[in-house]
Amino acid sequence: MKKRWPFPYIIIATKNKGKLKQFADLFQEQLHLRVKGLDEFPQLPEIVEDRDTFEGNALKKAETIAAALQAPVISDDSGLVVPALHGAPGIYSARYAGEGATDEANNEKLLAEMSEVPDEQRQGKYVCAMALAVPGEESQVVRGECHGVITRQPRGQEGFGYDPLFYVPEEGKTMAELPKERKYQISHRAEATGKLIQLLKAQYDFDGGKEE
Repeated sequence: MKKRWPFPYIIIATKNKGKLKQFADLFQEQLHLRVKGLDEFPQLPEIVEDRDTFEGNALKKAETIAAALQAPVISDDSGLVVPALHGAPGIYSARYAGEGATDEANNEKLLAEMSEVPDEQRQGKYVCAMALAVPGEESQVVRGECHGVITRQPRGQEGFGYDPLFYVPEEGKTMAELPKERKYQISHRAEATGKLIQLLKAQYDFDGGKEE
């Protein structure tokens, strides 16, 4: 028997407006649930993501915030994994070229590190681990992946991060050459979000929760 969802909203552990909009649209359409971002809770301390896996970082952030606010929280940690580089940049994707590195600097380092890697070994995958922490319940994690090939020079103006170097064979384009709408459909984050929504639907009855 499904449990009744006891809250009128869910917190997404981000201040990124674009990411919040994606979640808001999906959760309103599929679960009739409002979302709130971290910008509504300025009292929260900064959380250091110091675990050694995407799942570990996502869980730490979700559970810390859920405990502090006594409310359900979704957090994700994502990055690029390249087998030829023994999994790098991995959990260090955002700071591959150093703390505060720009996307351009990270891309330049990736290209430099892969300069000697032959075409047939340039596979990579975007990974997104998404954690759900609900006070008083066991936390849960889902994982989404998007597979591609690392190009030898940037292509495209859309997206961010490693998108200009991440070629998706099925699309015939890099992530940065795809329209935003299509990227959202095929991305690692889209897959993880879809899995999380199915998990929520299977476990909870959403009737709008309690009034605030």
